[in-house]
Amino acid sequence: MIIERKHIHFLLIWKNQKQRKPLILRGARQVGKTTLVKQFSENYQQFISLNLEKQQDADYFEQYSDVNTLLNALLLERKMSGIDSRETLLFIDEIQEVPKAIALLRYFYEEIPNLHVIAAGSLLEHSLSKVKSFPVGRIEYLYIFPLNFPEFLNANGMEALLERLDIIPIDKAAHNVAKNWFHKYALYGGMPEIVKTSLQKDNIPKLPKIYEGIWSSYVDDVPKYAQNDTSQKVIKHIMQTAPRYVDQRITFHGFGGSNYKSREVGESFRALDDAKVIQLIYPCTSVEYPILEDFKKSPRMQFLDTGLLNHALGIHPQLLSIKDLSTSYKGAILPHLITQELISVQEYKYKKPNFWVRQKQGAQSEVDLVYSFNGLIIPIEIKSGKIGKLRSLHQFIDKAPHPYAVRMYAGEFSIENHETIDGKPFVLMNLPYYLGTYLDKYLDYLISP
Repeated sequence: MIIERKHIHFLLIWKNQKQRKPLILRGARQVGKTTLVKQFSENYQQFISLNLEKQQDADYFEQYSDVNTLLNALLLERKMSGIDSRETLLFIDEIQEVPKAIALLRYFYEEIPNLHVIAAGSLLEHSLSKVKSFPVGRIEYLYIFPLNFPEFLNANGMEALLERLDIIPIDKAAHNVAKNWFHKYALYGGMPEIVKTSLQKDNIPKLPKIYEGIWSSYVDDVPKYAQNDTSQKVIKHIMQTAPRYVDQRITFHGFGGSNYKSREVGESFRALDDAKVIQLIYPCTSVEYPILEDFKKSPRMQFLDTGLLNHALGIHPQLLSIKDLSTSYKGAILPHLITQELISVQEYKYKKPNFWVRQKQGAQSEVDLVYSFNGLIIPIEIKSGKIGKLRSLHQFIDKAPHPYAVRMYAGEFSIENHETIDGKPFVLMNLPYYLGTYLDKYLDYLISP
């Protein structure tokens, strides 16, 4: 069974462009890049697929510097007598394995512009520095992440619910159904192999082994993005200990009860961040657009997928009967999942979400997320509770040049008028937490005249 991804729509737009550039799919391993391209290849008469982890495929780029000669060699090897470049897709998988192949993408664009070329890579950041002539301005990117909630619903055949979610605001009849399905999504996460396996109840017992296999594959990749033996040890230590610190901001020095220095841990975290396995989310301190990260302040962690995180924490059984995700694992799972949802809606550029902190001597305030929308920074609290307890949100609004705020929680959609503790009027949109990927549409509903 093939799970339909939202990226097919963007690939079709790319296919029909007149000024088409080679496209690089970026994302961590096992998020479905290769499967996506194979599914998309059905729109072409001919499909040439290379995997540069295989030496015989990598040799083409080592032996030939001229893309026309390289293409002719591919055709001869595959016994193709001719080629209609407008109806042919060339797919170069694991392109990070041969930096020269990345450099040659510019010549596919310049010399064979009608040939449709897609490349995919999972550790590109660690290869880009080795590219002597990077094809700046001659390639495009499309970012691929684990399935988000709408994709999860689509995979489960919940098209009718998806249609209801597109109606703003969400109606009460759809609320409980959507929340129940979001709890399933929170349980499993969005890794394609996990979602595909979960579609059949008989396969559910196989899931722990699959989770473990995916995480182990990332551990096995450590030598590919570690700079030296010490870096390998630090990265493995981080991956073993990091899940239990997901509910807090972290410091690098001595992370996870180790004796590692701040510089060693910081470099290792940045390598994991580049690989999209464990990313660092930094705070901002301003309430005015644009959001500027403060790299001097302690970050928090964002794992590739909440399902993998649940497995690492061993909390899958606890989530089976939960009614409010705000209470799961010290309140950390829901913010993590919503951050994952906000990351998933990015296609052509990549910008991690941020949170907001206000530090004064003897006191600190923190807002779970801040989100850029139409030149405003919108504060988002992710929790249940009375409005009067959202003190950090009040402090943000008191300083902000606008009166809008969002609370994501287990309850129904509503818009309320409130005053901060200091008396500033503001508008609070209470948004059910399953609507993370619809945030832009709801902010437009809230703010636009």
